[in-house]
Amino acid sequence: MTYSQNLTLPALTAEQARRLIERSGRIPLFAHAYAFHLNFRCNRIGVEELLHFAGDHRLQGIKIHLDDGESLSLRHCDDGRLAALQLLAQRQGLEVHLEVSSTDSAELREAVRIARLLAATSIRCYPRYAGRVSEIMAWTVRDLGLLSTLDPHGQFRFTLEQHEDLKGDELVRIVEAVGNPNLKLLFDFANMLNAWEQPLDALRRMAPHISDVHIKDARVVSERGGWGHRACRSGDGELPMARLLLELLLLGDDEPQVLAYGLEEEVDYYAPPLRFAAEAPDPWIPYRAFSETELAPAADLEGLLARELQDARDQLDHVRGLLRQLRAHAEHWL
Repeated sequence: MTYSQNLTLPALTAEQARRLIERSGRIPLFAHAYAFHLNFRCNRIGVEELLHFAGDHRLQGIKIHLDDGESLSLRHCDDGRLAALQLLAQRQGLEVHLEVSSTDSAELREAVRIARLLAATSIRCYPRYAGRVSEIMAWTVRDLGLLSTLDPHGQFRFTLEQHEDLKGDELVRIVEAVGNPNLKLLFDFANMLNAWEQPLDALRRMAPHISDVHIKDARVVSERGGWGHRACRSGDGELPMARLLLELLLLGDDEPQVLAYGLEEEVDYYAPPLRFAAEAPDPWIPYRAFSETELAPAADLEGLLARELQDARDQLDHVRGLLRQLRAHAEHWL
């Protein structure tokens, strides 16, 4: 199997065209903290600035990890600061979505605690175990079976992200095995590559359960019989961004199925292959640390920090340009 971009926009029925025009005009875009990863790591910006960015650019909310900002992160906030952040988000009419990089019960419990204080509406997670795929799936089902205990009133939407190791059908089997109506899938534009899966194939397999999205672009890196990906500026990579947005916007008959699109520009983030063309039926997945963009020792830090801010603004412009392209495509079929 060779990587395919699938750039062609498909023919639409009149009903699909009308749906696409209406939904592209009110797409729920969210600022994502990873687009400002280095600025958060260096404490140049914090949660307040991310909220202001979202408000200034007419976005619907923010997606932020509990650990973004190191010692100044949400995990280290006292209740007073969390209350102030909740008020700031409320004043700007912004939703807050939290993210953790584990399905461990203690980590999910901490996320729920902070989410309640922030009046957040969604919590993302993903498994980060070392083991056979079958073991990782079983452990994840076990972990997520506790969601009804952690959130007995169904206050939050929990999303399981496809994060470089599991394929789309494996994630669907986890969600269906857990059987919690508040557990959905988060579709990332590039992460399926590392599991030896094409973007559109993964989307179609995951489609019935997708509620959230991470938008980014990347170049495909072929190595050791698998695919890695190196994230890049949106529009400079090999992902079929317009086609993916079209398919996602069309999900849901009467109402849009996808409730949040995070703008996760990740320039220079690299993820190696974890699944391979010639792998065994139940392959071993190695342990992985938290996602982080490596910084070269001789890097111009000040230049990178400034460029990152501009890249985030440029991604928003690029995505809005893609939405205009989709609207024009839809109008052609009416």
